[in-house]
Amino acid sequence: QVQLVESGGGLAQAGGSLRLSCAASGRTFSSYTMGWFRQAPGKERECVAAINWSGHSTYYADSVKGRFTISRDNAKNTVYLQMNSLKPEDTAVYYCAARGSLWFNRCDYRAYDYWGQGTQVTVSS
Repeated sequence: QVQLVESGGGLAQAGGSLRLSCAASGRTFSSYTMGWFRQAPGKERECVAAINWSGHSTYYADSVKGRFTISRDNAKNTVYLQMNSLKPEDTAVYYCAARGSLWFNRCDYRAYDYWGQGTQVTVSS
């Protein structure tokens, strides 16, 4: 069992930055593929970014490419999402998720086994 706890959400102005953190319990964190997803009211859950177990492979949705950076620190059992140049359309609840080490279907939320409770990100114009 893995427990995930997100932090770092809040209110930012357009053009600003926020850094989300996701702390994981369990000794096998370093073997997991980790993902960040978001869901805005009335919209489907959207994959934002994913990172493989070593951190050497990353994936970004086109909507955030060049603005967001996913990273991980396996010694701290933590994955991060640095969000720069924020836009009002980035407003959503952001979730981190964990799955086994496989990299395929990395943006399919159904492939993830563990989820955090979510953290709200609101970007004002």
